[in-house]
Amino acid sequence: MRGDEMLFGKLTAIRGNQVVVKLDDELNQYKLAKWANGKQPTVQLLMDDGRTISPDQRKKVFAMLNDMALYTGYTPTEMEDEMKFLYYSHTGAEKFSMADCSVNQANKFLTFLLDFCFKLGVPFKTRTWDMIPDSYPKAMQCLRHRQCVICGKLHSDIDHFTPVGRGSRKLVDHRKLYFECLCRAHHQERHQLGAKSFIEKYHIRPIKLSEDDLIALHIMTRKRMDEIDEGMI
Repeated sequence: MRGDEMLFGKLTAIRGNQVVVKLDDELNQYKLAKWANGKQPTVQLLMDDGRTISPDQRKKVFAMLNDMALYTGYTPTEMEDEMKFLYYSHTGAEKFSMADCSVNQANKFLTFLLDFCFKLGVPFKTRTWDMIPDSYPKAMQCLRHRQCVICGKLHSDIDHFTPVGRGSRKLVDHRKLYFECLCRAHHQERHQLGAKSFIEKYHIRPIKLSEDDLIALHIMTRKRMDEIDEGMI
């Protein structure tokens, strides 16, 4: 079964040699007929044994590849081949299959895909955005690439979670402050709800930026950091 034919669901019942699966998405009858080519479809049931790639990991990888294919014009199968080639070239990893690779390999490939999308500004569908693993540094990547941490919208604003007062921001030591990246709509909502209620609603965690990131994002200069460290006004 190819990547663009992959369906995911939950096993809900077993009756002898028959199983009942509730699909995560509504079945597209047109695609099913196309895949089957006029024949009765044959399906493969893969169970998570805890040692190889899990169905949840596979689902996230293919969701990413489908979003990338939609953005680039490739088919999902072509996108998988292209990204695997880049992954092998960048990491020196041996060839692997999404059907039976290790959990660790699946995590590394998913991280590679996420890094690639953030770097090149590939937009995520809302559902794919919500699938990004908690272990991935999404908040930091959003700040570095100006994507809303809530919805993934590009060209979003870097927001000070920590109030900076009404004085000149040039005089503030931003190394001590916490940040989040928000689109205009979510930025306005944050001000309406208040910071505490907003982060509780969306379960986000504002973070500090490194000195290099502060400089790259034009929030502070190295000169200003040195002046603060030397006690200069």
